[in-house]
Amino acid sequence: LGNFSGRTRSAVSVREGQGVVLMCSPPLHSPEIIYSWVFNEFPSFVAEDSRRFISQETGNLYISKVQTSDVGSYICLVKNTVTNARVLSPPTPLTLRNDGVMGEYEPKIEVHFPYTVTAARGTTVKMECFALGNPVPTISWRKVNGHNPSKARLRKSQAVLEIPNVQLEDAGMYECKAENSRGRNVFRGQLQVYTYPHWVEKLNDTQLDSGDQLRWECKATGKPRPTYRWLKNGVPLWPQQSRIEMVNGVLMIHSVNLSDAGMYQCLAENKYNTIYASAELKILASAPTFPLNQRRKTIIITKGQEVVIECKPQASPKPAITWKKGDKALRESKRITILPHGSLRILNASKSDEGRYLCQGVNVFGSAEIIASVSVKEPTRIELTPKKIELTVGESIVLSCKALHDSTLDVTFYWTLNGQPIDFEKEGGHFESIKAQASSADLMIRNILLMHAGRYGCRVQTAADTVADETELLVRGPPGPPGVVIVEEITDTTATLSWSPGADNHSPISLYNLQARSPFSLGWQIVKTVPDMISGDMESAMAVELNPWVEYEFRVVATNKIGTGDPSAPSRVIRTNEAVPKTPPANVSGRSGRRHELVIAWEPVSEEFQNGEGFGYIVAFRPNGTRGWKEKMVTSSDASKFIYRDESVPPLTPFEVKVGVYNNKGDGPFSPIVVICSAEGEPTAAPIDVKATSLSVSEILVAWKHIKESLGRPQGFEVGYWKDMEQEEAAEKVKTEGNESSILLTGLEGNTLYHLTVRAYNAAGYGPPSTAVRAATKKSPPSQAPSNIMWIQDGSHVSLGWEPVKPLANESDVMGYKVLFRQEGQSNSQVIETQKTSAVVLLPDVGVYIIEVCAVSEGGDGTASPQIRVPSFSG
Repeated sequence: LGNFSGRTRSAVSVREGQGVVLMCSPPLHSPEIIYSWVFNEFPSFVAEDSRRFISQETGNLYISKVQTSDVGSYICLVKNTVTNARVLSPPTPLTLRNDGVMGEYEPKIEVHFPYTVTAARGTTVKMECFALGNPVPTISWRKVNGHNPSKARLRKSQAVLEIPNVQLEDAGMYECKAENSRGRNVFRGQLQVYTYPHWVEKLNDTQLDSGDQLRWECKATGKPRPTYRWLKNGVPLWPQQSRIEMVNGVLMIHSVNLSDAGMYQCLAENKYNTIYASAELKILASAPTFPLNQRRKTIIITKGQEVVIECKPQASPKPAITWKKGDKALRESKRITILPHGSLRILNASKSDEGRYLCQGVNVFGSAEIIASVSVKEPTRIELTPKKIELTVGESIVLSCKALHDSTLDVTFYWTLNGQPIDFEKEGGHFESIKAQASSADLMIRNILLMHAGRYGCRVQTAADTVADETELLVRGPPGPPGVVIVEEITDTTATLSWSPGADNHSPISLYNLQARSPFSLGWQIVKTVPDMISGDMESAMAVELNPWVEYEFRVVATNKIGTGDPSAPSRVIRTNEAVPKTPPANVSGRSGRRHELVIAWEPVSEEFQNGEGFGYIVAFRPNGTRGWKEKMVTSSDASKFIYRDESVPPLTPFEVKVGVYNNKGDGPFSPIVVICSAEGEPTAAPIDVKATSLSVSEILVAWKHIKESLGRPQGFEVGYWKDMEQEEAAEKVKTEGNESSILLTGLEGNTLYHLTVRAYNAAGYGPPSTAVRAATKKSPPSQAPSNIMWIQDGSHVSLGWEPVKPLANESDVMGYKVLFRQEGQSNSQVIETQKTSAVVLLPDVGVYIIEVCAVSEGGDGTASPQIRVPSFSG
């Protein structure tokens, strides 16, 4: 994209209402460019409408009727569509003359498409049409002698007619009309659509014998219709007398010779394009030659066979063929004939046909020959035994194959099953080939399976012939799976089923078994049927004693003398009908509850035995010795408990209880009657003689006594304890179980006063608390360790001394000291206690001993001294 000339552009001056054209005069460019105009300053662009139009052909700006708002500076902006580069023209000022306003005038078409528009098929055609005029003219389009193409679009206030993907039928005369109230103006131009040449038929490389005729045709379509030219090796080809003819894309060369060989091109051209098709012509000219595999042959056949001795020399032109037997020319007969392509055929061969045969091929360039020896042998015969066999699965058999053949020939044996070679490696050891003698072979089949039934073939091959025989092997086995089971009728406890028999595998089916599976069964189970025994000739039966409202699948298994076969595919899933429940809950018993409660528990009935929707329980109970039953409904099918509360019922009152079942179909049976007592009462008395004894810095022992009561046997006791500064509500609680009468509280704070209470509890609740007692934990042991430890060793005796420990004000008084000693590497220490600040330790064994000392106080042991290490030599 070049630059605009820098020359200043002179102002254009027009009257208001007059039309004007501003020239762009674009610079040199390649390929396409897009035009736009800037008004006064960038980026204010001129908007195109019915009054203003920018031609993308010339780049000029057309204003059909100038207004005062149009006055200003105009700059043409050009953009390269490939590189997106842009350049701006120098500005063109537009001014208004002051000698009056332009009156109305008829349209004047300033922009129009060429008189002849040519376009390639498939491209987009854009035709421009814009007029100056006052008032602003309206543009309309039409195709003369036809309709506008339906895909055509009008752009830029109808100033551009756009036809995408133009086709041959879109060609014709188009008219653009500009009109306003003062008149109208029309422009017409022709749209011509062309197509490039396109091949319909091309050339193919060709080989011809010298003297043959060549005919090549190439065909192309296009508009205008293409014409054809021919080149040979890049040079124009001209007709020659009558030998070379070229008419309408057809090239004919009569009686080709070596000079005609070469590369040929056919050109199809119209004024828009030229296309090329090329092919090579090879001319064959050679003396006869025979491929290696034909040159010398020995042909072995058996009497009565047909033999063809091939004689197909490669030569160009085609050679003449002659045959000799021995040294004499071969005489043809009904039995011995030379075929059209030169080979020799002998029918019903006999010993007299043995000998040496010579075939010769001759053409103008030379000759060649081949020799074949023919040997005629006795035909091979085969014996395969046994002829027809029936076996049971698991049995074994030997098939024997004997060959009677010409003694001069070797034989090879091959075994097949149903026409396919037996793979002895793959067959899992069931098959073994046994070669006993040169002229016989055996096939051993061990532990036969159903899949081994079929046609067994023995094929014997010699150099002269191949013969084969087959025997049929039938295998009896357990039945195959019966056909799919169909459910025909359903009740709450029965299902009528039918099926089709499977393969009996050559042993009649003696009986069928019916199996069922439900979400509650462990896999498939045999079901009871009517009739009890389903004989092999039956194809339907009824499954009985099923559970109501349960999903079942059914399948059938067939049995014959040999065994039981695979099951049928399962039936569709069916649900038996609903019925009144038949199974009451098991293990009805009492549970502990609160005072005035009767707690009745049971094992829920499995979904398998609920027999329908809306399943629940009826709980019936009455105090011992009374007549009327109280009944309560429990609607949850998985409920396992019911609590009856009555303030008037004393603790441990015996009740007779039974639990029944029901569903939407009705009420089922009750469980057997059991006797259950109502809940005991919670304890009524508080423990007495509660004592709390401080044992150490963190431990208090609590002990109590309990009054035996008839009401509320305690299940255990609960001790509550809280610090002196805290409220009773914040008490920590510890429980005992059974009849224990003391508990050791641990993990307490040192030197702290605690309040403690004890109360009994059982399943019904808690009894009243005892009166609170108090106890203070001991002060903590001394934090200071014994210091300045001195020791003297005398043999195995070690005398120790240390300075006394002085406790702090908040620490326990020192009551004595402990000396701990152990052998290095051991964890258990021996202890000596003393009230003094000295001690003697006996070290009994050889080795190093570790000794440490700590103070002893009410609050426990104090901090230990640093360790000392003493070697012992045991005296």
